[in-house]
Amino acid sequence: MSNEISKVLDKARKIVIKIGSNTLAKEDGTQNTEFMQNIARQCGDLIKQGKQIVLVSSGAQVAGVSTTKEWARKKDVHYRQALCSIGQVELMHQWRKAFQQQNLHIGQLLLTKDDFENEHRSLNIRNTLFTLVDEGVVPIINENDSVSFDEIKIGDNDDLSALTAILWSADLLILFSDIDGIYSDNPKVNKDATLIEYVKSIPELRASITIGEANSFGTGGIETKIQAAEKTTIYGIPLLLANGSRENVLENLVNGSLNGTLFLVE
Repeated sequence: MSNEISKVLDKARKIVIKIGSNTLAKEDGTQNTEFMQNIARQCGDLIKQGKQIVLVSSGAQVAGVSTTKEWARKKDVHYRQALCSIGQVELMHQWRKAFQQQNLHIGQLLLTKDDFENEHRSLNIRNTLFTLVDEGVVPIINENDSVSFDEIKIGDNDDLSALTAILWSADLLILFSDIDGIYSDNPKVNKDATLIEYVKSIPELRASITIGEANSFGTGGIETKIQAAEKTTIYGIPLLLANGSRENVLENLVNGSLNGTLFLVE
C-alpha cells in the first residue's frame, strides 16, 4: 500500500497539507518548534521537485498557551479567542523562522466559513493562493478564531483544509494528525485493531469501524477526517491521513516506507 501512497504523491503537483494541534504540541502543551522546522525542510524539498504547497496550520491556541501560560486554564470563550489572537502571531513567527531556513517566504490567510460562502471573497482567496504559490511563497491558512462565532465558524481545520483543497483545485490533501491512520477499532483498547490502508467506499468504511471522540488539543477526531474525505473525493481529490509525528514523515511517505490511510477517488 505504501507504494500506492508514493504513486499518488509523485503524481500530485498541488498539495494541501493540514497540520493538527496535537502534532504541533509537545506533551506539555507548548509548541514543537523542532517539528515545524523539520516539516518546513521537507516542504522545501518538495517545492524544489516542482510541487506547490499550501499549509493549513492549527496551533494558535497552543502557541497562545506557550506565550501566555497563566491563561491556559481559562475556559471562557472570550479568553480563548484572545488566546488565539496572541498565539496566531507566535505561530506565524515560528513558521516564518522555519521556512526562512529554506529560503522560502510565507503568506498568511485567516479565514471564516463566510469567506468560502461569499462568491467574491472565495474568488479573492483562490486568486491569492495562485499568486502566492506561483511566486514560490508558501501560504499558511488558519481559521480566524479570534473573530469566529458559531454562525461563521468552520469548526475545525480538517474541514478548512478540505474547503481549501477544493477551492485551489489541489491534486492531494494530506492530513497530519497524531494517529497513523484509521483503524478497524481503537488500537489503544483493541490490540487486534488493524490499520485500514486505503478506502474506496466511505459508506462501507463507516459501517465497519468504531468512531471515537476528539482528543485533547484538537477540535476534531476521526469523524471530521472522514467528512473531509467525503468532500474532497467528490471533486476528484484523494485524501491521505498520516501520523505527522513520525520522523521525516513527508520524505517517508514519498519513498513508500511509511503507511497511512489513503481515501481514493471513487
